[in-house]
Amino acid sequence: MARKREVQEINASSMADISFLLLIFFLVATSMSTDQGLSRKLPEPIDPKNVQEDVEINKRNVMQILINSKDMLMVNGEVMQVSKLREKAKEFIANPNNSESLPVKKPVDIPLLGTQSITKDHVISLQNDRGTSYQAYLDVQNELVAAYSELREELSREKFQGKSYMDLDSAEQKAVQTYYPQRISEAEPKNYGQNQEGGQ
Repeated sequence: MARKREVQEINASSMADISFLLLIFFLVATSMSTDQGLSRKLPEPIDPKNVQEDVEINKRNVMQILINSKDMLMVNGEVMQVSKLREKAKEFIANPNNSESLPVKKPVDIPLLGTQSITKDHVISLQNDRGTSYQAYLDVQNELVAAYSELREELSREKFQGKSYMDLDSAEQKAVQTYYPQRISEAEPKNYGQNQEGGQ
């Protein structure tokens, strides 16, 4: 009779080392999911020596946006879906037909563009409830930033031979930014949305 071959035992002493190396490899090679956020440039600190007087703001120059604790959106007293906010904001910022219900247009001398009639004093005022979800807040902010981006892109292609805003040099970009200055003012959150529907 033929003798059965004896199977040699596998040396498992180095398995722990191999597992550890594989773990490190996957930790290094795998991309981690990053939190969503908004890129914002903070204003320069106010000099305490410079006392600023209160300035009366023309109501037509202000777009008031409220988000209540149920994530419902209200724009100038009108309930609105977030999907319609971008176009509404673009119309407000640009006031293309010089409507008397939208921001006042004033002539401004802009380098590279000459004298242009723009809504330089417009303000988008955003206020949310303390119970507003971060996602709803983020969605509204993204739509507002996108409104400015699209207007700047359209102006860039119109004024600079079809060039995209991202392809402009710094002086040209500054001219476009002067034409459409990003003016989003954020008020301190309140608890108004818990008692009234739509954040009134």
